[in-house]
Amino acid sequence: MNHLHVLGILLRNFYLLRRSPYRAFSLFYWATVELFLWGFITIWLKSITSPDYKINLVVTLIGALIFWDLFFRVQQVVTVAFLEDVWSRNILNVFVAPVRLWELILGFALLSLLFGTMSFGFVALVAFLLYTLDIWAVGWYFIPFVINLFVFGCALGFAILGLTVRFGPSFEILAWSIPVLVQPLSAVFYPVDILPSVLQRIAFFLPTMHLFEGMRAVLIEDTFSSEHLLWATVMNVVYLVAGILYFYRGIRIARRRGSLGRLVTD
Repeated sequence: MNHLHVLGILLRNFYLLRRSPYRAFSLFYWATVELFLWGFITIWLKSITSPDYKINLVVTLIGALIFWDLFFRVQQVVTVAFLEDVWSRNILNVFVAPVRLWELILGFALLSLLFGTMSFGFVALVAFLLYTLDIWAVGWYFIPFVINLFVFGCALGFAILGLTVRFGPSFEILAWSIPVLVQPLSAVFYPVDILPSVLQRIAFFLPTMHLFEGMRAVLIEDTFSSEHLLWATVMNVVYLVAGILYFYRGIRIARRRGSLGRLVTD
């Protein structure tokens, strides 16, 4: 593996970000808007809730929003970094260049880590300034959960790219729609027990459900749920390997069939 190739992928996307205010703006815009919206709703709910109510709504809801945005941002960076080349009709040049597929995958993963961290840090700072919310006040229990959110975001991103390569650009809508479909089952803002039993069984196979349930246990009950973390970690390893292999297989089949050009002609 040539580390210069991976660095080149990172630098290329940083140059795009620097030269395009829209890209930089979109990195922080939606998270900030949702933070304002949910922040004011949360403050209102807290004001009409009994003072004896043990749950800190500001920490629980806004914290969930911040961590969900991290997952969503990681998944978006992985998919959009590839789709940018499709939209600009540059995808053939990417695969003609002496860059191995594993280098491309690693470059996308590192890019999602950097951009996701930037967005997460910005939103956490805004939450602290507006609502005096210190997301790390409960300790370092969140770190393994955050790492797992990053891994599942990458896994989902690569799976979506595999579908896009396999079935064409019409599947790029999945980059935005799948996270929206996953969110209600992920128990981001409410316990999974709220869901009907059928949906609970489906939600069990989502790492995000275990992660947000585990983080909620830390926030509300001050307990670390090793069971939720273990399930999320095992699933993430399986999903990440499956997502990368599916993307890898899709690219190899497209190369063999000569159908990569369809990505810029469809």
